[in-house]
Amino acid sequence: MSPAPPRSAFTSRERRIIDAATTPERVQRWLESLPYNHEERGETLRTFRGVVRTNQAHCLEAALSAATMLEQHGFPPTVLDIESQDDIDHVVFLFRKGSKFGSVARSRDPGLHGRKPVFRSVRDLVFSYVDPYVDRTGRINGYGVLDLRTLRADWRLSPRNVWAVEQALIRFPHRRFRSADERYRHWHEKYLQYKERYPDRRPVFYPQRHRWL
Repeated sequence: MSPAPPRSAFTSRERRIIDAATTPERVQRWLESLPYNHEERGETLRTFRGVVRTNQAHCLEAALSAATMLEQHGFPPTVLDIESQDDIDHVVFLFRKGSKFGSVARSRDPGLHGRKPVFRSVRDLVFSYVDPYVDRTGRINGYGVLDLRTLRADWRLSPRNVWAVEQALIRFPHRRFRSADERYRHWHEKYLQYKERYPDRRPVFYPQRHRWL
């Protein structure tokens, strides 16, 4: 298990960000303040250091950043990988408050951002993403939890892309997840109708929004 780096390993700018973001809620706000990384110049997989340097992040980069930041405040660096039938996974930082689970996340879709620590199990947390995950092709069909400390790659502070993290997420075991076909068809139709009317917007019409972080 790789230990958390000392504060001296971080740059002064990185330390200021970490010192200001002491809770999952504050890390979520910081991630939401960053432009989304659409990888317009090619695919990337940056660490917290790379995200701070470029001032942008996609979902996995955000999860690694949240893990690096909150590890400095006593949270285990654990991520949840949510698998989809179209092979476009969503990765979030997973945390616990008492016996309840929550998440910190960044996405192009607001419905896939973080969740408050109100869920009794990881499966219940995953279920909160079922409806917002449905778009033209997406549907959750599995999930898995990974402790980043088990990886050899420098996922915290490497200045390079850390593709080994992506490979580890592909290889490690996932649990199958099923949701009702009727539920999927309802939200799929609703999504298509919304995008036909508002092609440049992202829907936020989902229930249980009070549980979003």
